[in-house]
Amino acid sequence: MINERRKRFGEHLARLRRNTGKSQRQLAELLCRIAGTASVTRHEISRWERGERVPDVWLQPLAAALQVPLDDLERAAAYARGTTSYTAAPGPAEPLSVLLPEDGEHLGPLADAGGHRVGASTAAALAARAHGLRLADDVVAGGDLLAPAFRELNRAVRLYRETTHTEDVGRALLAGIGEIAQIAGWIASDAGRHDQAERAYRLGVSAAREAGDAALVGHIAGSLAYQYANTGREDEAVSLAHAALEEAGPDAPARARALYFDRVAWAHTMAGQAQLAMRALSQAHEALAAGEHEEAPLWAYWVSPEELDVMDARVYTELRKPLRAVPLLHEVLSRYDAAHTREFAFYLSWLAVALVDANEPEEAARTADHMLSLTADIASDRTTARSRVVLAKLEPFRDIPDVRDILDAHAA
Repeated sequence: MINERRKRFGEHLARLRRNTGKSQRQLAELLCRIAGTASVTRHEISRWERGERVPDVWLQPLAAALQVPLDDLERAAAYARGTTSYTAAPGPAEPLSVLLPEDGEHLGPLADAGGHRVGASTAAALAARAHGLRLADDVVAGGDLLAPAFRELNRAVRLYRETTHTEDVGRALLAGIGEIAQIAGWIASDAGRHDQAERAYRLGVSAAREAGDAALVGHIAGSLAYQYANTGREDEAVSLAHAALEEAGPDAPARARALYFDRVAWAHTMAGQAQLAMRALSQAHEALAAGEHEEAPLWAYWVSPEELDVMDARVYTELRKPLRAVPLLHEVLSRYDAAHTREFAFYLSWLAVALVDANEPEEAARTADHMLSLTADIASDRTTARSRVVLAKLEPFRDIPDVRDILDAHAA
């Protein structure tokens, strides 16, 4: 357990360093200047970030160099050493605290706020607006929804800070902020605005925690883990996806736990950890089946056996198991709501790749043509990136007329 804690601390430290734009060597030189000694090297920084060692006397210079509160860094380091105020047997929230420290907007009321009083109906309206954004995201791409989503998020934060309300209504408002932050982050990620998405997700985690909604915290943190997995931060994705699952706990609703396990599976897939990915897929199906008739949060409305099958097929494709992926994708797509154009095209991209791996380049080309025609006018960075993946996958088969036609038609 201590090794895993050190690894998480190291990843946290590496992320803080990258956020300042410094290399390991530059950080070492800055630490030496702050401390007035030349006793720390790039190699020592590397050991800290790999989790081989946990800094002690260097914590204060590190806090100054990385521009973070010393108390936060000390608590994280103490947790990594297992000797701390984080207790010898930490609760599930603590790993996420290490991985995702608070850096979002403060959600407390304004000091001079004397706004009007709001009640449960206002909180319900906020939750309804969050769900309206989710339903819009089903059919509208991120580039078109980005501005409205962040206007809603800003309004929600102002509503909470500039009004008075009971404690129960305050928690409901915070949960509404968390839900809007999650879908706003998802929309920003789809639009390719990953830094903006991460800020929204962090704000959402803060709000959901203050609301005491552990299941929502897990959902938001898992969304960020999914983004990490898709943007070259696979190790962080694995750690954060597991932390999200732990934070939500075993009593989270079944659909939510299925979603958490799917995100764990995807993180392991992108990290090249096939056995762990396959195990998490199985756990997702088990979780959903165990609570088939259980009430679920509204934000989990879309989690279904069909969506789990899609994730199975995507994992199989990434792990080069096309004989498992192709029939599953054909089956799911035959029943998929074509009104959800972006997601339909997104899943077609995996089918095209799996068909290439199955040595069916002509059928892959036809699938790619369908996918590319659907995405021509969609303002989604995710589908644009998948289009490039599909075309690159087809390139080795350019000598085949059907493939060459597709490649030439979409050369731009």
